[in-house]
Amino acid sequence: MSEDTMRAVTIREFGGPDVLIVEQVARPEPLPTEVLVRVHAAGINPVDWKTRAGQGMAGLQTFPAILGWDVSGVVEEVGFGVTTLAPGDEVYALPWFPRPAGAYAEFVTAPSRHFARKPASIGHIEAAALPLAALTAWQALVDTAGVQAGQRVLVHAAAGGVGHLAVQFARHLGAEVVATASESKHAWLKELGADQVIDYTRQRFEDVAGEVDVVIDLVGAHDDTDARSVSVTRRGGLVVSIPGGVSERLASVARSAGVRTSAFLVEPDAGALTTIGGLVDSGVVRVEVERVFALEQVAEAHRVGEGGRTRGKLVLDVAV
Repeated sequence: MSEDTMRAVTIREFGGPDVLIVEQVARPEPLPTEVLVRVHAAGINPVDWKTRAGQGMAGLQTFPAILGWDVSGVVEEVGFGVTTLAPGDEVYALPWFPRPAGAYAEFVTAPSRHFARKPASIGHIEAAALPLAALTAWQALVDTAGVQAGQRVLVHAAAGGVGHLAVQFARHLGAEVVATASESKHAWLKELGADQVIDYTRQRFEDVAGEVDVVIDLVGAHDDTDARSVSVTRRGGLVVSIPGGVSERLASVARSAGVRTSAFLVEPDAGALTTIGGLVDSGVVRVEVERVFALEQVAEAHRVGEGGRTRGKLVLDVAV
């Protein structure tokens, strides 16, 4: 390996986990206003394996493609005009999303203002688990739903990457939190701040949830979860549908019930990451990392993620 190349996970076609290949590729160079970051760890998200399979953000990829968006690392070099960061700064980010960021690699480049300083109280592994999931939860609750103290918020798939952070953010905002998850996750979710946890495998959530002001739907059309959520949402309340947007069926059911709906897609947001980092450092929020994989284990990491039973997040340790 030379100073002009780096290790990266590439795909040259869409398909199963076996299309993921670790190889040497050209190291990127920062343009003006960009920084070059040496990646210590990269978070793994559902959009990663969906894109790998030809869904997700597949339409924005060109081959050979480097997957991944969550990064935590150290600024290696700054481009002309950068004044907010310097070499040696520890940072984390969701750069470029939904455009390719190439996070499954030893280096990434992106605009300096996509990056925030890494929370000081956690390492790069934990920090890499935060950006996409935490920003999704924060932007959905704060910017889209405008959750206020005293409201009731229902979080579906609450034990996953976005879900477990949404539970904590909603509680921090003063909301009463109702969560759906399998029974083995209930005690943990209550520790995180959930007031009521419903085992979706044994109960219809609409039978026991009561009325809520906001639904953060991380399941979507599967088992008609999005449309069923309308029945527990107060008139004038909001269902934020994240996985697949607002379907015609959801829109129709919601209109009939006087319930608002909103599609959602996360955006890079260094300001919000700075706020989130403060919540992490103050002990208000914690991120759960279930497993860590070496870069060469990326195919196995995708297989585990696609199994759909992860508690919190999976992370690639790029530095090993």
